[in-house]
Amino acid sequence: MLENRIIDHIVYAVPDLEQAMQDFENKTGVAPAFGGYHSHQGTKNAIVNIGQDAYLEIITVDLANEAITGPRWMGVDLIQEPKVTRWSLKSDQLSSDSAILQAYDAQMGEVKGGQRNTSSGALLSWMMIMPLPHPEVEIVPFITSWGADSIHPTSNLQEDCSLLGIQFTHPQPEVFREVWQGLGLEEPIGLGAAAQIKLVLDTPKGRVEL
Repeated sequence: MLENRIIDHIVYAVPDLEQAMQDFENKTGVAPAFGGYHSHQGTKNAIVNIGQDAYLEIITVDLANEAITGPRWMGVDLIQEPKVTRWSLKSDQLSSDSAILQAYDAQMGEVKGGQRNTSSGALLSWMMIMPLPHPEVEIVPFITSWGADSIHPTSNLQEDCSLLGIQFTHPQPEVFREVWQGLGLEEPIGLGAAAQIKLVLDTPKGRVEL
């Protein structure tokens, strides 16, 4: 697990939200809660509390939103099957984190605010160092800071499963050394044939990997 930074959420991009919610429940015994719509991004989501004020965001393209045609965030236009594509850290130091990400990739580091209403009508508001729409899987985290008047997505969700670990692999793990150090991350990146983020969850049906 991470030593110096705290995970806010982990993004699980899927082709079909309803099918993915059912598959997750069948596999884990935990039913994801429908979250809502990101009207400016063209996506919709469901969420699962994974403990320690962190959540799994199951996200897909909102086909009913014809105003946004892509490329959409989180790699949702690039996947062919359910896949963990992004992860986010909590932060109260957006300026310094933004500079670190921009030093790694000039396209990163843009800070934007956003908000949406949950299915119960509660307001979620945040500032975010934005994730890019590409690549399909991004090892470098994006950053989330929740508004002072906002609830957190986990606030009204029961904690029925928990995150046991997060693992990263990439064909060139050494390229992340500097940005990893800048962000204060100590989780190792293993050598692998492709960029991959893997989760291990403790669930009512035992250990589950995504």
